[in-house]
Amino acid sequence: MSKLSRREFLENSMLAATVAGGLSQTPLAFAAEEGSSSPNERLRVAVLGVNGRGQSHLNGFMKRKDAEVVAIVDPDELVGQKKGVDRVEKSTGKKPAYFSDMREAFEDKSINAVSIATPNHWHSLAAIWAIQAGKDVYVEKPVSHNVSEGRRVVQAARKYDKICQTGTQSRSMPSIQAAIEFVHSGGIGEMNFARALCYKRRKSIGPKGNYDVPASVDYNIWLGPAPEKGLSRQRFHYDWHWQWDTGNGDLGNQGIHQMDVARWGLGVSDVGESVVSYGGRFGYVDAGNVANSQVSIHDYGKKTLVFEVRGLETGALRNTTVGVIFYGSEGYVTITSGGDAAAFDKTGKKLKQFAKAGYDHFDNFVQAVKSRKKEDLTADILEGHLSSALCHLGNISYQMGEKISAKEVEKRLDGQDEASRTFDRFQAHLAANKVDLEKDQIQFGPVLTLDSKKEVFTGELASAANPLLTRSYRKPFVVPAEGDI
Repeated sequence: MSKLSRREFLENSMLAATVAGGLSQTPLAFAAEEGSSSPNERLRVAVLGVNGRGQSHLNGFMKRKDAEVVAIVDPDELVGQKKGVDRVEKSTGKKPAYFSDMREAFEDKSINAVSIATPNHWHSLAAIWAIQAGKDVYVEKPVSHNVSEGRRVVQAARKYDKICQTGTQSRSMPSIQAAIEFVHSGGIGEMNFARALCYKRRKSIGPKGNYDVPASVDYNIWLGPAPEKGLSRQRFHYDWHWQWDTGNGDLGNQGIHQMDVARWGLGVSDVGESVVSYGGRFGYVDAGNVANSQVSIHDYGKKTLVFEVRGLETGALRNTTVGVIFYGSEGYVTITSGGDAAAFDKTGKKLKQFAKAGYDHFDNFVQAVKSRKKEDLTADILEGHLSSALCHLGNISYQMGEKISAKEVEKRLDGQDEASRTFDRFQAHLAANKVDLEKDQIQFGPVLTLDSKKEVFTGELASAANPLLTRSYRKPFVVPAEGDI
């Protein structure tokens, strides 16, 4: 099959979307095997990216009687064949098609849905292309690599009336749903402050250098929207998380789950009034350039969200390492990434343990595809965009920062009680890891004010900050402008 140019692909996919849009108000009829009855009809799914998280996507669809993985897309042919095609065939007895280029898979009109587990820099463009080609989409977190492209995915899903689920599965966990409802109902009194934690040890990824891309990888396709650069890290897969061109650090990796729960619990539905972030990559010098220790503070006027990333050795805060703590006037609630959730009074006495129960985030997606109601999704693309955007906003402030001493940070935070206490713990954590803040200064970002409706920066720093809401895309892998969706 010949590869489409960007223009040809868009022309074809727009036609498909037009046809699909005309049928969008009727329930989707899944493709059925010849001679099958309705119960045997299956959602035909293409899975994009089958290394790491992509394996969970395969599990989520292969176990279902009403779904079938019919295509594997991965620019690493070795991974795509061994971990994708071979695994599906062994598990189901049916061999899916293999593509290195997702555009070729999107040409197949019999594919109903696309499940995206690529590196972050591909999430939004892959979702937009799939939606334009007439597919429903499940897209991993963060749904975007920058703020602007995340909003474009929302616009595409709405324009073409497609179901688009975000991979923040905490929203489908019964224990977390119950805990959030408890907070919203006043279970801990008035609540206007949430602290999200990503205390997750991350070791050095090795020295920066010039390394060979695995021979099995189509590097042009793998890079996609990212700048054309050589490989500067030792491990090709996964460690892209720790380089800005393709990843978003742990704030946008593990942390997006906790950011989403924190925003959900606070009951806020925009990107806030301002953001400030500080931190650094402490403890080692390697090929990574994102922060491994970071604090982001999001101001919502009467409410505040503080996010803490710790990639060095650390203890827990209120028995929580990766999770969220909601602080109320009458107590607090803790929620961990695994779904352990409990409420406590102000003295720390446990008031309530929220029962854990089974959940299936992929099932939620499939049921919404069947009903054609985005309201049936527990993690609609809009929720994914807003939470992902908060991570990107924190990273923008951090990237715009200047290196200053710990004493200067204290001066800048003076009078802000909670921010000052957070920084005190930040310093103590680094000191426990033998980080000398006299030698290794802190990168302290500016306070950036926001127009939350337009999702742009305002004020005197707007001209410098707003370009960071998007990126320069490498042709032909260009996220379309708002008017071209």
